[in-house]
Amino acid sequence: MTADVSPRAAAGVPQDFLRELADRLPAARTDALTRSAYTADASIYRVVPGAVVEPRDAEEAATAVAVAAAHGVGVTSRGGGTSIAGNAIGPGLVLDFSRHMNEVVAIDPDARTATVQPGAVLGTVRARAAEHGLTVGPDPSTYSRCTIGGMIGNHACGPHSVAWGTTADITERVDVLRADGRLLSMGAGTTGDQELDARLHGLRDAKLAEIRTELGRFSRQVSGYGLHRLLPENGFHVARSLVGSEGTCGIVLGATISLVEVPAARALLVLGFPDVYDAASAAPALARAGALTVEGMDAALVDALRARPGRAAGVDLLPPGGAWLYCEIGGTDPADAEARARRVGRETGARWEVFADPARTDALWSIRRNGAGIATRMADGREAWPGWEDSAVPAENLAGYLKDLHALMAERNRQGTITGHFGEGCLHLRVDWDLTSDAGIADYRAFIEAAADIAVSHGGCASGEHGDGRARSELLTRTYSPELLAAFREFKNIWDPGGLLNPGILVDPAPLDASVRPGPGHDRHALPLLTLSADRGSMAGAVRRCIGVGSCRNATGAMCPSFQATGDEVHSTRGRARVLGEMLRGETLPGAWRSDEVREALDLCLSCKACKSECPVNVDMAAYKAEFLHQHYKGRLRPRAHYALGWLPLLGRIASLAPRAVTALTKRPLIARGLLRIAGLETRRDLPELAPRTFRQWFRARRTSATVGRAPAGRDGTVVERETVVLWPDTFSNYLDPQGAQDTVEVLEALGYDVVLPDGPVCCGLTWYSTGQLGVARAVLDRSLKSLEQHLAAGRTVVGVEPSCTQALREESVELLPDSDTARRLAAQTTTLAELVARHEGEWPFGALDSDAVLQPHCHTEAGPGHGAELEVLARLGVDTDVVTAGCCGLAGNFGFEPGHWEVSQSSAERELYPKVRAADSGTMIVADGFSCRTQISQGTERGATHLAGLLRRALTTGRDTPAQRKNG
Repeated sequence: MTADVSPRAAAGVPQDFLRELADRLPAARTDALTRSAYTADASIYRVVPGAVVEPRDAEEAATAVAVAAAHGVGVTSRGGGTSIAGNAIGPGLVLDFSRHMNEVVAIDPDARTATVQPGAVLGTVRARAAEHGLTVGPDPSTYSRCTIGGMIGNHACGPHSVAWGTTADITERVDVLRADGRLLSMGAGTTGDQELDARLHGLRDAKLAEIRTELGRFSRQVSGYGLHRLLPENGFHVARSLVGSEGTCGIVLGATISLVEVPAARALLVLGFPDVYDAASAAPALARAGALTVEGMDAALVDALRARPGRAAGVDLLPPGGAWLYCEIGGTDPADAEARARRVGRETGARWEVFADPARTDALWSIRRNGAGIATRMADGREAWPGWEDSAVPAENLAGYLKDLHALMAERNRQGTITGHFGEGCLHLRVDWDLTSDAGIADYRAFIEAAADIAVSHGGCASGEHGDGRARSELLTRTYSPELLAAFREFKNIWDPGGLLNPGILVDPAPLDASVRPGPGHDRHALPLLTLSADRGSMAGAVRRCIGVGSCRNATGAMCPSFQATGDEVHSTRGRARVLGEMLRGETLPGAWRSDEVREALDLCLSCKACKSECPVNVDMAAYKAEFLHQHYKGRLRPRAHYALGWLPLLGRIASLAPRAVTALTKRPLIARGLLRIAGLETRRDLPELAPRTFRQWFRARRTSATVGRAPAGRDGTVVERETVVLWPDTFSNYLDPQGAQDTVEVLEALGYDVVLPDGPVCCGLTWYSTGQLGVARAVLDRSLKSLEQHLAAGRTVVGVEPSCTQALREESVELLPDSDTARRLAAQTTTLAELVARHEGEWPFGALDSDAVLQPHCHTEAGPGHGAELEVLARLGVDTDVVTAGCCGLAGNFGFEPGHWEVSQSSAERELYPKVRAADSGTMIVADGFSCRTQISQGTERGATHLAGLLRRALTTGRDTPAQRKNG
């Protein structure tokens, strides 16, 4: 995906520029796919770039800028792409520093500074600083993926800036590349260029009155250029004057920032107030009292989170109220921090709770941290958008500002969610504007203009952090005097006389209602086969879930494995959402569902569903990929792997007629490789062996020789009737690895259940679903459900063995068959073995294993209920469990067997799974319920893994041998 100089490659950008860029920087990317992935950041705007360069060093960045300058092409700098103001997108050349120029060059604990490249992620810098008891003061909620260069560009702040300062306050030096190619290193006192110093001194001295009276009035006054940093009393700090200039004056290639000492201990004081106005009124005093954070949120945000079942862990910890403040309090030790927090809480008169436990404080902070994503959907599912985001007023004016803002919302029949840095008067507001029609966008403009006037009337401005960008630059005329605006223009001209750097931002701004995403005409293609019930059947609505906050770019956690392996924006969840959005729009990617570019973007998606749970707005890229593949290959031949893997249930059934003969063939390396090639599969993989006897055959043989249906006599001599449960005999457990299913049967019977199987062959359709053969998946599932109708009507529980199939029964079944009552009952009555065992209230037949284990949770389970039940069961068995937290094992069903996926598959496993398995001693058990997970472990390490049922089955023997260890659940 490098240079494409065809006319379609980059409309509006000179072809000579593209050719020279490709000649001098062969890694430059001008293809439609890459440009589509970079059309947006986390704002409501869409601008298609002409080219993207990911510089590996300062020399490459300078070369790219020189080529752009020679052809008059604008240049936009980009870090993590999490800007909500729209200042990380541009129509010319985009420089993405996050992929390669991301090193932490040095941490100096004595000077308390960090020297970094522009793409260094804030979370990484904080981790390095923490080794010395230090941290970075400003900490926006996107700290796990935002970059220092981006923070300098848009003047990031975050919760702790109320105590530890904004990015401008901590910036000591910056290395800046100018549009003319000169690289300057500057801090306080000089730019290093006498002529440039003289011009800046002249500008400052000519506008002293305006600068002193209009700028620097309160800590979160970020709108416009920071000219007050050039004042004599501020040390003519040129580096700090460039903070918040949004890449319009120079391109940051390096920086030195100051660090702060971390308190010895911290406690979180959470205060509940009747409404958001009371919370806002209390905030200034809490800031003056020394709170390290004074963060606010309203009930609408909490309601939006409550609407997502299973994803609101911290909500129940909140004290009663209609709005809340999070106040972090430092202390000399934990007891001191908690005592101080309680003292502050008592003085407020509010309802309050103090938390010091890391798990509970993290759960609470996750609500606030994920607010930007959570707020993208209201509690009733309506879309809400950023636009009036980051406005700020002096903190003592916040309550009055909020009342006027709510009055405006009521007047215009709008609703929204509010969070913010209340201790500094900064507000984040998401509103349910209609941005899909011309009338809706006109209403949006009117609202923004009125809101800007309200903010100014309360002594504030449109931007309290993250710059002005496309969202707010036009509003500077409503905020500042003509004289100060002229000074802004001159400042920009001094630095960038050609106007090449981030055009349309701050000076000569683009209209705030131009280039709005999605905008009218954003969904021009056929309705999806999948119901997409959460998005009212709209593929465009589903794709719009991704506002762009970039959680999929985190270095930790399960999302997104393909991005973690490649570092490529195209292969992030966000990048794919952007590409799908462009496909639906039909401009940059005119091929619609047949687009090869979209297929390429989705190819490395593992369909692990991590995004469905870890993304704050529950983007389900696995479903979007299945829908795309269905539409893409409709009526034409598919890759051979789709047939080989998608039709695995049928192939397994055929092969099970002579399993030993088939296995004998596939164990021969030459034959196995030949079969893999014929099937279009990855030849570095080993073919899984067929079981010599299917699970169904084992079950039938066992039933014919066993008495079932009644439990043994109880202690009082009575016969206890057994509850009947239905075990789902999935393809993997039936044909390939029956041991987990067999163990599950014995465990269920030991718990007092009678186990039955559905009549005839059944399948959830997952293999067809994941390869985009949705018509077949629907038909197979529909037929299979008929064998369950009587069981479900009788209220019987369906127990799954294979996690991916279990989740398919719970989720995909109702998406494929939305009108089926049987599918809805199945979704409600399906459970995992771990869930059933964890809630078991009868006699506990298991003994203690007293062992260690490494647990690989299945990624589809994580996207649903999570692995809490597994941990509970393992704990009751006396197992000390080390959980793999990096998400998908990397095999991911069909993914790891498809050609071209080997490297990503192995890289995903190497993040954490393989190292933990290799490090485990021989006595440590490896637990993995997923067949794919066990296969990946056995093929990638020298260990094997066991289904949880196997451990329970082993514990049954222990329990039976030692009756005294039995206990009631």
